[in-house]
This record gives sequence, structure tokens and C-alpha cells, in this order.
Amino acid sequence: MRTFLTKKRLGDILVEHGVLTPEIVIAAASTAMQERRWMGAVLVEQGVLDEEQLAKALAEQWRLPYYSLSGFHVDPGFFKTIPVELMYRYPFVPYEDRDGVLTIVLADPTNLPLLDELELVLHRELRFGIGSRSAILESLKKSEGSSQVLKRIEADFRPVLIKEDDRGEEVLSVEKISKDASPVVQLVDTMILNALQKRASDIHIEVNERGVSVKYRIDGVLYPAMEPLDLKFHAPMISRIKVMSELDIAEKRVPQDGRFKLRLDKKKVDFRVSILPGIFGETVVIRILDKEYITAGVNQLRLDRLGFNPEDLRRFRRSIIEPYGMVLVTGPTGSGKTTTLYAAIEEINTQEDKIITIEDPVEYQLHQVVQIPVNEKKGLTFAKGLRSILRHDPDKIMVGEIRDAETAQIAIQSALTGHLVFTTVHANNAFDVIGRFVNMGIEPYNFVSSLNCILAQRLVRAICEACREPAEITRELCEASGLNYDEYRNAPFSQGHGCPECHGTGFRGRRAITEFLDLSDSIREMILDRRPPSEIRKAAIKEGLTTLRQAGVEKVVRGETTLREINRVTFIE
Repeated sequence: MRTFLTKKRLGDILVEHGVLTPEIVIAAASTAMQERRWMGAVLVEQGVLDEEQLAKALAEQWRLPYYSLSGFHVDPGFFKTIPVELMYRYPFVPYEDRDGVLTIVLADPTNLPLLDELELVLHRELRFGIGSRSAILESLKKSEGSSQVLKRIEADFRPVLIKEDDRGEEVLSVEKISKDASPVVQLVDTMILNALQKRASDIHIEVNERGVSVKYRIDGVLYPAMEPLDLKFHAPMISRIKVMSELDIAEKRVPQDGRFKLRLDKKKVDFRVSILPGIFGETVVIRILDKEYITAGVNQLRLDRLGFNPEDLRRFRRSIIEPYGMVLVTGPTGSGKTTTLYAAIEEINTQEDKIITIEDPVEYQLHQVVQIPVNEKKGLTFAKGLRSILRHDPDKIMVGEIRDAETAQIAIQSALTGHLVFTTVHANNAFDVIGRFVNMGIEPYNFVSSLNCILAQRLVRAICEACREPAEITRELCEASGLNYDEYRNAPFSQGHGCPECHGTGFRGRRAITEFLDLSDSIREMILDRRPPSEIRKAAIKEGLTTLRQAGVEKVVRGETTLREINRVTFIE
């Protein structure tokens, strides 16, 4: 671990230079101890010390050079090798690169593990200097490199808002992004462009008494997109998003849902918008549906690339080539159910069969597959659409989600009358699905007769291949995870230490963990006898079922993910 020699305490230095009185320092030290915070942050928050004075005192305390950064611009070359978001996260600025040693200026040298982590992430020998936090952030904002990167993005992807007329045809709106666009328009567009660059699935805009937070959901986890914005930007940002989504900008007390499209260069991206009123103002979530990006991935996607364990994969492949019946995938929102079904359809799509899907919305576009979007405003529900689909002589049908008894009844009848039906339902595991259908009023006999299999799944983040390294497991983490420490202490655990490839997170991409319930004769009989799910579960495990938790632990032992990650998405058994 990196260490520095220190001789004086921060408070003593400030008193010695006459910046503060001993009484103020003693009071701040007491507050910091009670709140378990750093004294420097307390003094700045109380307004008795400014950031520049704090930075100079820290430089003296830690015997490091102080940099005022007045008029300093980051060398544009650094932006090619060091991610801008990494600079904002710590925060720091790269000052100079001389004789193979990179000098960086940061605001807080007290967090020594963080400095060691930064050295690992950058793969460089580092020399440290001290600057004020505000000066560092200002240098990043005004640096030519970051603005050039932004201008290049905006030049390559000039966003054009697309609106739909009553007939559903796309027409260009008068409103286009131009050089003289207002700062708020540029802010929202830049936020969206950065989200697309980072493979984000959602953008979250939240407001509190201090400011506006913008976060991206990447691989299922939220990350700060930028430093918190001033409150004055909140109302204009929300209004801009409402205008794009054709929502009522005057209404701020009830939830609103909308959608918009952007044309970026030659491709179109759909966005779904949800706005909720909060105590400090409206919060927004924007779901990104980059169909062309997703479709490009799905067209190359096969089930063996999703991360299934070999036995579950073999059983699932056997179920999807049956001539009729229902293939049911279950899990919470965002667990990859639709991706799995599309990978299955791609795998069996020989173009000899008629395949029709009904979804809300159509997220992926597949070749030679008829895809129907649900439109509840116009009266096209899952149930009504499914009835119409059956009159189109399909061989295989995909129903995006079973939400009600009517849809469930039609889907089951379809499976019983010679169609292969792929569908999803929200449930925690494969056994909860049975109770879910029974509670909808479905007769167990019909349900069991139609069902080929139930596949429950979750997504876990995969360790970044570029910065993977061996890791040791602690007894505390093992016991908290329900594992025997003596059995697992020598297992080859891994972790990612963070690199530019994974934006410093240590994870890149996600893999599926699965629980496959094969409907054997004995399991079918237990369901028909209305036996409790716990009893059915025990019988299935005896027949070779791998639970979600077991599948996750296997992935950890193979070095594909971490123990904390599977604890995040599965129950500890």
C-alpha cells in the first residue's frame, strides 16, 4: 500500500498559518468524530475554510506539491488513454507524463486504498499532487480534449427527434439539434449520447434538496453519470424531456408515461419515459431501446453464449424442438427472459415454420419473424392479439408476457392444440410459477398437460476479462454467503480490479444463471395432487435440478463472477 510521511495534523497546520482559531478546529474535530467524517470536509461545509486553503494545508501535511490549476488545460492525448468518467469519479486530472511517471492532481490524498486502486486501474507509476476539488472539476469541464470528444460525438451522431402521426408513420419534427440549440437541449442530448456510448439500458434523473443526480444503469447496476447538477437545471431538463415525449409540461403532480425516438446518424433508437412526482420535484427514468444494437447482438446470439450450465442447456434445447407445448421462462424484470426466448427462436428458426410474436414493446427485430406490438390505447391487448394470431396459421408463437387469466388461458389452449408457445411470467423461481397460474384460476390439469418446461433465470455481472485477477475469500464472506469456508477457501476465486475497458468497475457484460424444471411424470403428478411447492422442489432436486443459487456458486468457482454478485441476485440457502 502506498504511504506518505506526515508530521503535523491538519488542524495544527491551519492554526499555525492563522487560517483558523484553535476553538474552531476543536469544534470541527468533535463534529467530525461524532459523524465519522473527515474533518476537512466538515470545515469546508461549515464555511470557515475554502477549498483552496484546504488543498494548500493538505499539500503541506502530506509533503506533496500544490497545484492551483489556474488556466490549466488537460492534454487532449490523455483523454485517449484515460476514461473521462474515471477522472470525474475520483476526481483527478492528469498533469504531466515524464520519464514514464504520470503526475496526477487530486483533492483527497487521505484515502490511501483509493490511491492504490487508481494506480492499478491506470497500470502506471503515479506521482501525486494536491489541488482543490472545484479547480480539478473546472479543469475537466473546460479542457479542450473533453470538449473535442463531445463535439466529435455530436458531429457523428446528430440527434434528430422523430415523431409519429396518427397513422403511425414517422415524420421529421421541425425541432432539430443545431449548433445554436439551447444549453438545456445540449445537456439532455449529451446525456443520452453518453448513455448510448456506455451501453446503458436506463437513464435515471433524481432530485433532492442539494441538486440533480444523473445515473446510468449499466449491466444492471446504477453508476453516477456526472457530478450532481445545480437545482436550476432541473425544471428545464424535465420540460425538455416532456416536450420530446409529447407530455403535458404544466402537469407536475401526477405520473406521466411517454416515448420518443431519436435518429442518430443512420439508425433510430426508441426511448420510453416515465415521470413520477417526488417531494423535491419530478424524477425521470428513460429506458433505452437501441433496436439495431440489440438486433445485431441477437442475430449472432446462440443459447450456448448466454452462460447456461451444460446440463440445463441440453435440457432446454430438447424442450424448444418439441412439436407443441409451452416453454415458460420466469424471473423479475431485467433478468434476460426475452433475450433467452429470442436466442431460442433464432436457434430453431429454419424458416420452414411460421413464427409470430406479440410483445410490449417489440424490443428485438428478427429476420423472417412476424412481430406485433401491443397497443392498449387502440385496444390491442395480449389476449386480443393472441386470438388474431391463431387465425394466421402459426407453427410457433411467442407471447411477451402472461399478465392475466385470459392471456394464460388462450396461451395454454394454443399449446394444447398443436402450437409451440414461448412465453414469460413474473415469478421468483420455477416453483412459484405453478402457484401463480393456479391463483389465476387455471386448472392444474390443463396447465400441466401443456407445459414442456419452466426455466427460471437471473443475470449476474461477468468479471472483466481485461483486468481479471485471482482473489482470496474471507471466512466472514463465506459464512455470510451460506458456504463452508474449509470447503471453498482453496477454490480459484477471481475479481476484476478495474480498467478502462470496464470503466473502472471490474465487470463487463452479464451471464445467465438458470434453474431448469423438467416436467417429469412424477413432478406432473405432484402438481396435479396440489402438493406444496417445497415438496415439489425437493423431488426436483433429487431428479437433478440445479437451483439458481447452486448455478451462481458454480460460476463463482469457475472465476466468471464474484460471490458478492450472486448474493445480490439470489437468496442465500
